[in-house]
Amino acid sequence: MSKPVTFNNTILRDGHQSLAATRMATAQMLPILETLDSIGYDALETWGGATIDSGLRFLKEFPFKRLDAIRAKTKTPHMMLLRGQNIVAYDQNPDDVVTAFVQKSVSHGMNILRIFDALNDTRNMQTAIQATKKAGAHAQGTICYTKSPVHNIEGFVKMGAELAAMGCDSICIKDMAGLIPPYVAAAIIKGLKQQIKIPVILHTHETAGLGSSAYLAAIEAGVDTVDVGIRPFADGTAQPDHLRMAALLENAPRKAAPYDLKKVGEISAYMKTVYAGLSKFTSHANEVVDTDAITYEVPGGMLSNFRSQLKELNMTDRFNEVFAEIPYVREKLGWIPLVTPTSQIVGTQAVMNVKFGRWKNFIPGAMNIALGYFGRTPASVDPEIQKLAATTAKKDPITCRPADLIKPKMETLRAELAQNKLPTDDEHCVIYAMFPQQVKELYNPPAPAAAPAPVVASTPAAKPAAAVATTTVSRNARKYVMTIGGRRIETTVEELN
Repeated sequence: MSKPVTFNNTILRDGHQSLAATRMATAQMLPILETLDSIGYDALETWGGATIDSGLRFLKEFPFKRLDAIRAKTKTPHMMLLRGQNIVAYDQNPDDVVTAFVQKSVSHGMNILRIFDALNDTRNMQTAIQATKKAGAHAQGTICYTKSPVHNIEGFVKMGAELAAMGCDSICIKDMAGLIPPYVAAAIIKGLKQQIKIPVILHTHETAGLGSSAYLAAIEAGVDTVDVGIRPFADGTAQPDHLRMAALLENAPRKAAPYDLKKVGEISAYMKTVYAGLSKFTSHANEVVDTDAITYEVPGGMLSNFRSQLKELNMTDRFNEVFAEIPYVREKLGWIPLVTPTSQIVGTQAVMNVKFGRWKNFIPGAMNIALGYFGRTPASVDPEIQKLAATTAKKDPITCRPADLIKPKMETLRAELAQNKLPTDDEHCVIYAMFPQQVKELYNPPAPAAAPAPVVASTPAAKPAAAVATTTVSRNARKYVMTIGGRRIETTVEELN
């Protein structure tokens, strides 16, 4: 009989990141951990992604304390999502910070590091892979699946083979937008299985309704493991539900490993109470199949955030224009995949292009992509756009690995923490490197803001001309604040007469 397919579980990371704005607190996780641990998953995804940023910013939790608390109550291998040289933030970090972060993560109990790069530039993954191996943990090299004229099955298979040659212990196909068609998934799996001897994992979302069928095709093609959630932290913009996948695989040659489905039901019952408590951060639109994701080829979370932001910017009537602009921006920037942080950058640039005219407000992140400071793009950046970026940013394009230009930073971070009378251990250094303001506020919370003065409704100046998401910076400039894909982005636009 064929070897049964196995499952990873994502409810403690991607499940609530995708469906509840990453707001599940550690205290809400603890009561169900022993049951979750007893099911026998290959891994529990417990950390990384947006959980570190959100935990600091909104839940006031120091990230390593969450990892310690979960690890103390579980024996199942822990898995995290790591953005390569970006770690769990949005900008490139020096090698010494990446290495220290990996070392501390492993020493606190992390077992599997799922390492990816938003541009699929393997140079941006090499330090994290090497550090993971040196620390004695499992390095899972990750391919970001996307659709474009320059992406194809052969290219994804070639990247998987390259990651295996770099020393990765397994390969994950990360379909962040839930757009991988079943037969494409099968073809990539078959191609990888012919090239490499290490396990292959498929990760997808049910955003567009393709997730479970992609899993079935991948399982028939020989995938070793797939990621599942548990309702209500499953389906929609999260991973396919465990119970549904088990039912779909009944009598299949590679039916799922013999998990205790009664316990899965118990976890679902408990998580329904957690989900209800997070209702402020959930949305029915994220719980259902959204075929707009197929049309626009963007992650479901990006779709839902965009709808909200366009409403704030008084641009609801320009939804189709903005989403038609996304593939244009992607093409000009070298057909980059849409995954944090590129999804936020491309989305914001698309909004700016529609609102002010193409490239009239060239945001810093997009300029850095155009100039090579995020890494090597899948296709060449449009020469005119690169020239405009260089002129606007007043810096030259680069072709080297971006981190080669960044000086070591750990001792500088330690000194800055000491100066601010904050803990100076490596754990605080690496978190402070990415989220300095949030670390400061964790230890020295800001005073509550004074209540705003009442606004007279008839006063024309009561609301900015563009939207509630704007602030006047000077007579001719305005700061726009958007939250796209969970990331807050600020950009200042000079409005010329």
